[in-house]
Amino acid sequence: MMGYGNFDQVTGGIHFRLRARTFIVAESFNGLRLVFVNLDAGMASQLVTIKVLERLKSRYGNIYSEENVAISGTHTHAGPGGYLQYVTYSVTSLGFVPQSFEAIVTAIELSIVQAHDNLKPGSIFINKGDLENAGINRSPSAYLFNPQEERSKYNTNIDTLMTLLKFVDGDTGKNIGAFSWFATHGTSMSRNNKLISGDNKGAAARFFEDWFTKNSSTKSTKVLGNLSGSNQDLLNKTSKIKPTGGQPCTNTTSQGFKVRKNKEMKFVGAFCQSNVGDVSPNVVGAFCIDSGLPCDFNHSSCHGNDQLCVGRGPGYPDEILSTKIIGERQFQKAVDLFTSAKQELTGKIDYRHVYINFTNTKVQLEDNKVVQTCPAALGPGFAAGTTDGPGVFGFQQGDTEINPLWKKLRDVLREPSPYQVDCQKPKTVLLDSGEMFWPYPWAPAILPIQIFRLGSLIILSVPGEFTTMAGRRLREAVQQTLIRSGNGEFDDQTHVVIAGLTNAYSQYITTFEEYEQQRYEAASTLYGPHTLSAYIQEFKKLAESMAKGENITTKGPSPPDLLSIQLSLLPDPTGDSPPPGINFGDIKQDITVPKSGTFTKGDRVIAIFWSANPRYDLLTEGTFAVVEMLQRQSWLPKYDDDDFCLFFKWQAENVTGIARDDVNSYGYATLEWEVPEEASPGVYRLRHFGSTKKTKESSNLYYTGASSAFTVS
Repeated sequence: MMGYGNFDQVTGGIHFRLRARTFIVAESFNGLRLVFVNLDAGMASQLVTIKVLERLKSRYGNIYSEENVAISGTHTHAGPGGYLQYVTYSVTSLGFVPQSFEAIVTAIELSIVQAHDNLKPGSIFINKGDLENAGINRSPSAYLFNPQEERSKYNTNIDTLMTLLKFVDGDTGKNIGAFSWFATHGTSMSRNNKLISGDNKGAAARFFEDWFTKNSSTKSTKVLGNLSGSNQDLLNKTSKIKPTGGQPCTNTTSQGFKVRKNKEMKFVGAFCQSNVGDVSPNVVGAFCIDSGLPCDFNHSSCHGNDQLCVGRGPGYPDEILSTKIIGERQFQKAVDLFTSAKQELTGKIDYRHVYINFTNTKVQLEDNKVVQTCPAALGPGFAAGTTDGPGVFGFQQGDTEINPLWKKLRDVLREPSPYQVDCQKPKTVLLDSGEMFWPYPWAPAILPIQIFRLGSLIILSVPGEFTTMAGRRLREAVQQTLIRSGNGEFDDQTHVVIAGLTNAYSQYITTFEEYEQQRYEAASTLYGPHTLSAYIQEFKKLAESMAKGENITTKGPSPPDLLSIQLSLLPDPTGDSPPPGINFGDIKQDITVPKSGTFTKGDRVIAIFWSANPRYDLLTEGTFAVVEMLQRQSWLPKYDDDDFCLFFKWQAENVTGIARDDVNSYGYATLEWEVPEEASPGVYRLRHFGSTKKTKESSNLYYTGASSAFTVS
């Protein structure tokens, strides 16, 4: 999985599905247009962006390009890895994972295609408001390194502002979507989690879209007449419905069981990332797991041990509950802004884009001194990790020294050049990623920066994680440049938002002052102490060009396409078989009914099915798990693996019952349904879908099976 850099974090199922959500805005069908994709992933990938643009060019010619397409990651730490092209970001996923890469590229492409096909006249409204309980600063000591005069301009050490766009169909007047930007990390799910999840922003999107569907639906939701009668009648009916056993089906059968089919969705709600660098959703704070006391303020460690200091979410110790609570807080604020949005966006659509080589950018500071960025490097504070996910034992945030053993190990990989050592100070170079090129580059050198204009809204697409104060400085610099250069077209009411982790990924960007302390974010600021100044300088150039209506004459060097030389060390599954006398889809362990004979709200219903490795087919646009409800004489899907209340888990064991993951073990899927408050009383069952191959070269075989029935009262 991608985000925590944890070799042990290997996917083991799905909490809820990841999605790409897109809006396209055009001045007219033939006028300027821009595309913004909100991607449920750890971050954008330069290689993904390159391949998406290639596919769009083959479909639409020159309508869409790097200039007017932005792909922005939500920063969930519960998504797949292996889709970025630089070595540093694929080590823990055992290299490149073609299946994950293809799924992400295709999802983005099809999301853009749907938005393109749905273009119609409409209006956009903007609203802003503060959300104060969905994030805290996880590096408050570094924030205090910023000048007191600057800090005094702000009430808090994080940005609490949410900015929301509301999209309205011009023909019908119906609401069709909402995109919001708010900074909080996708780390409500911990480094020990094994389930695919959109984390708190994905949860907020699921809650928002379901809220809209529920409130706009005119269909009756009452239970049909065959379920009338006493509880005893229901229990009698239920007792007669046994497991179906495994049955063959087609590769598209599960798509018919999806509760939310893309073509039927009337509303898209997206929760986008912003300057999230030092903002954690674990709002209770960071505590020592051995003593329960607060962690050391400067180093976020306990007795010098970084691994003992862990942040707590509002649902602690239940990370699923924490994800839900932080997601609900964002969702509820978005609903408030959505329902009260009155200010319509009007004016021009415009965009600017350029590539910058951040390894050697000359920067002129305010005192006219000229400095320069550095080749990428990581410091020892990076290895310490954060309170959201502690790192390697023996490191602490704020470290500027490396012990002799780690220094020797570093030098085996690459001893940093004297220039690099001097350039990165006060960071001590732990991993000289910008000077490492075998078997291919370890870190990016060439990165995109981009500005979108939607009337009075300016969106800054940045390929990394700006800290709170770094983001404030960038926004202010761009706004003032627009005002100064725009001949009255821009003013203090011009809205500027940062879209973090967009189009590529290059880790963190701190202020010069925060860089001094070398906590995790500073140790992960790749290009040295003047990285932020370089971003501000180059964004000001784009802003001035936009304000003056001038084209960018120099687009910069193009980034490399490294797809053809990617290494993949993760083997594909090579063929599965169930135990003798068993079919895939058969029940391994049926539902255990409570003594009362019926489940109630909050109970967890569990069934286990014999199942092959889910990697044979990800069932994209389909589902591995379904909760069916009996209505009249038909079973209808009510929940699937895109629901927050339904969990799909897979693992393998050998015949002795010891958990294993080799090709000779038997796999099984566990479906767990936590009965939600809104579930209607009635008769239900759990259904599983999957696929298998008998050998690596053979065709996929698809199967399904259902549990016995049970009642919910």
